[in-house]
Amino acid sequence: MSWLAYIIFGLIAGAIAKALRPGADPSGWLITILIGILGSVVGKFIADLIGISVADSFWSPMNWIVSIAGAVLLLFIYSKFIAKK
Repeated sequence: MSWLAYIIFGLIAGAIAKALRPGADPSGWLITILIGILGSVVGKFIADLIGISVADSFWSPMNWIVSIAGAVLLLFIYSKFIAKK
């Protein structure tokens, strides 16, 4: 699957990650979606590093899990270490 598909996943994963993350979020929707895009790409990179087989299908559940997990991870890092309250 192409990197462009992971960018599209990131748009959706950012929105899902914002909904899954409890508590007040220091960033707005635009920042969250950008972090979602980066998280999706980071999730794919980590999956490739540890050898998780990610299917070529857009609708593969593993692709969605990897993208959302990466987005949640980066949102957590952003909220804990970068965003000032």
